[in-house]
Amino acid sequence: MSLAAYCVFCCRRIGTSGPSTKSDLPWKDIRKISKLTGSLILGGFVFITYEVLALKKLLTLDTQAVQQEKLKSYIYVNTVSLDPSESQGLTYKARKELHKIVRKILETEAKILRRPFDEHFSKFAEDHERALWVLLKRSQSEDRIIRLQAVQQLAENSHWHDYQYRTVAQACDQRTVIGLARSKDIDLRFFLPPPPLPKVKDDYAIEDELRLLLVSLPQTDLEQCVQYFTSLALRESSQTLAAQRGGLWCFGGNGLPYCKTLSKVPSETVELFCLQALVQHSKVSTHCDKIEANGGLQLLQRIYQLRNDSAKIQRNIIRIIGNMALDERLHSSIVRAGWVSILAEAMKSPHVIQSSHASRALANLDRETVQEKYPDGIYVLHPQYRSSQPIKADVLFIHGLLGAAFKTWRQQDTNQPLGVKAFEGEEVYSECWPKTWLASDCPSLRIVSVEYDTHLSDWKTKCPIEDHRKSIAYRSNELLTKLRVAGVGDRPLVWVSHSMGGLLVKKMLVDASKNPEMDKIVNNTRGIIFYSVPHHGSQLAEYSMNARYLLFPSVEVKELSTDSPALKELNDDFLSFAKDKKFPVLSFAEILPTHIGSMIKLHVVPVDSANLGIGDLIPVEVNHLNICKPKKKDSFLYQCTVKFIQDALARELGS
Repeated sequence: MSLAAYCVFCCRRIGTSGPSTKSDLPWKDIRKISKLTGSLILGGFVFITYEVLALKKLLTLDTQAVQQEKLKSYIYVNTVSLDPSESQGLTYKARKELHKIVRKILETEAKILRRPFDEHFSKFAEDHERALWVLLKRSQSEDRIIRLQAVQQLAENSHWHDYQYRTVAQACDQRTVIGLARSKDIDLRFFLPPPPLPKVKDDYAIEDELRLLLVSLPQTDLEQCVQYFTSLALRESSQTLAAQRGGLWCFGGNGLPYCKTLSKVPSETVELFCLQALVQHSKVSTHCDKIEANGGLQLLQRIYQLRNDSAKIQRNIIRIIGNMALDERLHSSIVRAGWVSILAEAMKSPHVIQSSHASRALANLDRETVQEKYPDGIYVLHPQYRSSQPIKADVLFIHGLLGAAFKTWRQQDTNQPLGVKAFEGEEVYSECWPKTWLASDCPSLRIVSVEYDTHLSDWKTKCPIEDHRKSIAYRSNELLTKLRVAGVGDRPLVWVSHSMGGLLVKKMLVDASKNPEMDKIVNNTRGIIFYSVPHHGSQLAEYSMNARYLLFPSVEVKELSTDSPALKELNDDFLSFAKDKKFPVLSFAEILPTHIGSMIKLHVVPVDSANLGIGDLIPVEVNHLNICKPKKKDSFLYQCTVKFIQDALARELGS
């Protein structure tokens, strides 16, 4: 407006000015006209330059602002149609044309001022940015198929910028973040870090917090083993407090076997006792509510971060989270506490034990693609991620005496020192061959491994109060319940067992045949593999019984004795049952003796005892421990195993 007024004023002055001398008139007019024209050109150029620079500043993406936005808890997405044609109306086209005009203006301005053109505007980024939000919106669709496709497409993006990953991390909902965590090779930038924990004082002690959490949990109407673990943890933490305050701490207690000095008890050992007690409490649904209400999720997260050098402590913590995840009411609390990002990172661990514990916890959180639930001690070795590969059958691995869900099924140990790389062409050592070898040979199988506590002697038993819990009969009933919750029996299945695990398999099948609710497990059994199973007793039991005053043999060992009535009854019942069902059986028998300690050498399961009386029996020149640990993938032991599985499931696998 000021520029227009100035022009009118100058024109009026030219029009009203009096006559001048003839010689001066042309030069005065030229001077006035040049003043007017110069003002217009200069003012217009300044105005255009200002507007262009202001517009450029408005269109420039501030990445620091995006990083600051990450600190916020959530970004809410406006409700828009998923149909691209509905969004590309007049407004969309106008914005696109405006972007082109602005781009031309900026290019011209860059040429006039001889400045480099910002390549950020070299492409129309609306479609690319819009695709991210469309995927996020689809991930929240009411249609399950659309949701799953959107999560898969999000997980497959590996070319995004940091701010785009952060945008997804803030905007995605609970189902989406869990789905991303269960996607293979996922980028961890998809997940927000756990919320910052409150600062603690210098004299903060984890043992005190664990003790307070245990005391806050119900102490009445508990199973005897839960009471035992809780009282043990509280007693040892009390001894720790007494030692820290200058009191005396004595050797020879039931819990801590040693201490470095008389004034310091190993805090890591005390924490392990407390965490073992929490594991037992986390098996009780009502106790999980109390753990969450009393800040247990945050406390466990703090311990997980502080004890990043202790794989055992971290495994116990993830085990607790996996047990709590069985209760769907606690899912939102677990996600809000930041555990999904921790579990997603643990899934990438090269150690099969760590990754399998995290996989179980995430599978229990994932109600979108996983119908089953995995109780404590039931681990899925394959598939551990979401997959489009349909699962056609199950293979179950049951370990034996002193075994475990992972270490029992490792590749046979070599004399090569740890950390030494394999030669070129040599296969990488497998910590769990069912997870690596069998999964690659039969990708359409669900491979499940079961874990339960066993002991040679009552000296080392974890829960010495209830002996009946360690009997084969009790464990059979307990595992059958867990396996049905995990969906075992819904598909055809093959059992693979070692040592006492084979007796447990026989007992479970016999019991299931008598229970109408467990009919599916029996009817869908397609075959059984026995690795050195003592169908007629074990020499280890005879040795332990002879040294009973020294070893105090456990219930498990007593049941393996050759004169055990329960063992004979089980074998007779199973033979009658198996002959009626006519499913294939493959038995492997050890030939070499096993070294137990430095002085004892035993043939744990003789060939006669490993012979069930039905099916095929294959003697192998290995000892009892290595009968289920193939040397290589192309070894006779493994090849026989995988061929039996493929033949037994030929109809399902299509081979």
